Amino acid sequence: MNKIATIAGLAVAASAMTANAETLLIVDLGTTNSITISATDGLASASVAGSDFTGALLADFFGAPTLAGFLDSFGSGDLTYASGASDGSPGLFNAAGSAGLNVWSLGGTGDFTAGSQGFTGSATWAVDAGVYADMLAGNSMGDIYAPADSDDDIGGATLVGQWEIIPAPSSLALLGMGGLVAGRRRR
Repeated sequence: MNKIATIAGLAVAASAMTANAETLLIVDLGTTNSITISATDGLASASVAGSDFTGALLADFFGAPTLAGFLDSFGSGDLTYASGASDGSPGLFNAAGSAGLNVWSLGGTGDFTAGSQGFTGSATWAVDAGVYADMLAGNSMGDIYAPADSDDDIGGATLVGQWEIIPAPSSLALLGMGGLVAGRRRR
């Protein structure tokens, strides 16, 4: 009985940690084969010294671990950690077998300070149709861990905030279906 109470207490504590984390990044998948990630004025939930090379992981971004993975270091924009200046070369990475999306090469140190804004700016990447479809089929929100570049880094990383897709992928699918229906009615 004691073990059950302990497990339940740990689950409540984990939920409370996630519930207290603010949204630091907004992901826009509204343009086909494109992803834009923008900073909010959300405050980091913890202090952690990171690495710009390792970056931050948008945990459970994809609905399931990807088979192939991808690397895209050709983003454009000024997305960076609030603790540093953008280097203008934001990158995305997904390790094969990981459900997370890694944001890296933002400039600065990759550090977060509890109670301070986590990120500033925004960046856009063109992605191929298969990766874009996997993004649409993924989750609509989740945790951000740093420093981490794949799922296997989460155990040693720190929860710093949340990410959220606006509009949610299911909304995008409904909008697309509405366009198909409207197109049929015109004929």
